[in-house]
Amino acid sequence: MATATKTTETLPNAARLESLLAKQQRHALSLRTSTAAERREKLQRLRTWIMANRPAIQEAMYQDFRKSATEVDLSEIFPTINAIKDVSANLSVWMRPKKVGTPLPMLGTSSRVMYEPKGVALIIAPWNYPFFLIAEPLVSAIAAGCCAVLKPSEMTPHTSALIARMAAELFDEQEVAVVEGDAEVASQLLKLPFDHIFFTGSPQIGKVVMRAAAENLTSVTLELGGKSPTIVDETADVADAAEKIVAGKFLNCGQTCLAPDYLLVHESKRDALVEALQANIRKFYGEDAAQSPDYTRIVNARHRSRLQKILDDAIAKGADVITGGTVREAENYIAPTLLTHVTDDMLVMQEEIFGPVLPILTYRQPDEAVRFVNQRPKPLGFYVFGRDQQRIDYFLRNTTAGGVTINDCILHVANNNLPFGGVNNSGIGKAHGHYGFLAFSNEKAVLRQRIGWTSYKMLYPPHTEKVKKMVNQLLRWM
Repeated sequence: MATATKTTETLPNAARLESLLAKQQRHALSLRTSTAAERREKLQRLRTWIMANRPAIQEAMYQDFRKSATEVDLSEIFPTINAIKDVSANLSVWMRPKKVGTPLPMLGTSSRVMYEPKGVALIIAPWNYPFFLIAEPLVSAIAAGCCAVLKPSEMTPHTSALIARMAAELFDEQEVAVVEGDAEVASQLLKLPFDHIFFTGSPQIGKVVMRAAAENLTSVTLELGGKSPTIVDETADVADAAEKIVAGKFLNCGQTCLAPDYLLVHESKRDALVEALQANIRKFYGEDAAQSPDYTRIVNARHRSRLQKILDDAIAKGADVITGGTVREAENYIAPTLLTHVTDDMLVMQEEIFGPVLPILTYRQPDEAVRFVNQRPKPLGFYVFGRDQQRIDYFLRNTTAGGVTINDCILHVANNNLPFGGVNNSGIGKAHGHYGFLAFSNEKAVLRQRIGWTSYKMLYPPHTEKVKKMVNQLLRWM
């Protein structure tokens, strides 16, 4: 498959992008009254296309960073199809105006919330899950009745080209369009007055997106990341925890915003957990993960170099590599790596790792672990392994995260009935299922007043002593 890389001369210019936005803005007016059945039909066409092109999706991601076909099925195709199924089953209910109660002082009125599409959305996707993280927000945008401009990542050019083909085969450009290109193209798009921006990526770029959105007062959903902590307490089943941690950490070669970023292990479990982690790495990927068909590569040389720098810095400052550490530059390979004796002055504990390097720290008391987590920006994910519910509740009450999975990793993202998103540094807004529908919808308040006499007319000017007395009585009653 040809790559989607473009030269500077062929980048979409500002005038073309402005024209595209204007075209979608006009079409968006006609979508305001689209029915649930019409939106479901579009979603089913998308589902049919995905299933028919499943081998092409698998091949594109293998070409981009050697992602295995099964991993593509599990982490890209299945969650997208599941999202379509969930939205299709519930969309009629979600679109229905919702009646709300009437306060006693407003007797005679009736109120409801109407859900209308925000208009034209810009969806900017990252490279780590390059299909799902553009298709799933698109599902929500279609469900809400929005038009969308999709900006896939240039770092996964084969997948980007496939997404462009998908949009061209399924939609008219006035409803869904793909704009390919690098950061310059993204910058041009961000200058335009979209009605909503849905961005998935790093906190650093998230700040850029939010600054640009502020210029047009555009609402945003920012799905970011951070250093997601994993606590393994003294009551945990070590064998079970190790298996799940290895699966969650080294999925997609650690290039997952929700991956466990570092472990906080009760000192009594440290040695047993390390041994179990090592055993599960061998179980999943063999003695040499480079030979495993299930082990993805780092997406490109720049990110491999970044991870190599983090690893070299940790080693230079005294960290011990107890597993892995092998780097093969020619194929952007970094082995599953476990580090001990890490300290706060190391890059590995200052930056989101976003790769197959896992620092292991120990703690003695629960409050020590809580302080360690709370000294860092609020993470996207948080994982606790243990059997003591009171201890688990203590960790939940005293820390903040976008989402939590107990006795597993990442899994909360798979439940479309849960809101997915971060908090502060790890994101703004929620997505998936009903929450994704709401992200692309304007919740319009509608109040109907009766014609003729109303209780509020008694409070109109002039504000006589009688009116003032009624106001004082009203305030005392409240």
